Amino acid sequence: MTIFQYLLLGFLVVCAISVTFSRNLLNSIIIYMSYSLIMSILWVCLESPDLAITEAAVGAGVTSILFFVTLKRINALNGESDEEEKKEDDHD
Repeated sequence: MTIFQYLLLGFLVVCAISVTFSRNLLNSIIIYMSYSLIMSILWVCLESPDLAITEAAVGAGVTSILFFVTLKRINALNGESDEEEKKEDDHD
């Protein structure tokens, strides 16, 4: 393995650890997207382009979009700004 592949493997470990400690759903989804992109690059390095394309399309693309749509529908993305507005109204 080259240094580049070890670096990518290190990024995968960092992504996995940081997603476990993340309390914000939006941050977790963004970390998951980066994990999938790094994994697709590793599949290219391992000379498996079919898996790389699948990982990039499904893992980073479709799944992330579905997560964002779900968070929007359950108002989880707007929930944080609503709470901040309520706190500001309470202080006034």
